[in-house]
Parts: sequence; structure tokens; C-alpha cells
Amino acid sequence: MHSSMQPVIRRYVAADLDAVVSVFLRSVRGVASRDYDAGQIAAWAQVDRNVWALRRLDRPTWVALVDSVIAGFIDLESNGHIDMLFVDAASQRGGVASALLDTVENAARVQRLAVLDTDASITARPFFEKHGFQVVRSQDVALRGQRLTNFRMEKRFSAV
Repeated sequence: MHSSMQPVIRRYVAADLDAVVSVFLRSVRGVASRDYDAGQIAAWAQVDRNVWALRRLDRPTWVALVDSVIAGFIDLESNGHIDMLFVDAASQRGGVASALLDTVENAARVQRLAVLDTDASITARPFFEKHGFQVVRSQDVALRGQRLTNFRMEKRFSAV
């Protein structure tokens, strides 16, 4: 279901919690399953709502709305680390992730951050590469008894 409309980006509010959890779970189960096996997906697709409720509010988080429904979200830690960028499986390739990343890059410039970095999944790596991030190293991450490969990636901003 592709919408021709540009996604609308706004700041996350506490009432968005269930919607972003749902986006996360649908993204991991529906998109990342191309690159990770069932055991890895099961280990990854788990959410502690209380932890999430705090984490979404303790750092800037933005949501993308497509046809008034939350289709994706992104966050930015004060050190320039993007911990989460997830887009609903139904909204892939609709410009949602790009609009979210643009928002974070603008915030990073305002905060005068020299570098953005993220731990990108195998699935997300091509997206970040397309947007100027480079792989620093491959990582093997232990998660609930499973091992998942991801990539530490960074994008440097030239001094203005």
C-alpha cells in the first residue's frame, strides 16, 4: 500500500508508544526476516513496554505519519548515535526512512555533531550506505541466546 504523499514528521509523544512498538515488531518480523533466521527474529522481536516508554522519552524521537498513521520512527542520542530507525513493513520504499533520517541529520547539524553513527542490521545497511554512511566494522551481537550480525556505520559532517 504505497501512498504518494510525503510522510509527515513530528516529535514523538507518549501516546505514540503502542504504535511505535507495533511498527518495530512488524518491521523486524516482516522485513528483517529476509536476512535473519527465525530464532534470531524471535530473539530480536521482543519489547519491554516500560523500558520503551522511558527510552522513547529520554532522547529526541520522531515519528513519520503516512495517511495519519505512524509508519516509522527514529531517535537520536546526544552523542550522535541513532539507536532506532524502523519503518512498517507495509510502508517500505515510500520515502519514510529517508524523511526520518533527514530530520535527524538536520537536528545533528543544529547540535553541531561531527558524526552520526548507528548499528545497522544487514537489512538496513544498504539504506544507510545510500545516505552516505560508511561501515566502520562488522559486529556479532549476542541477544537472548542468539548471535546477530550488524554493522557499526558512521557519517561524518564537514565543519561548516
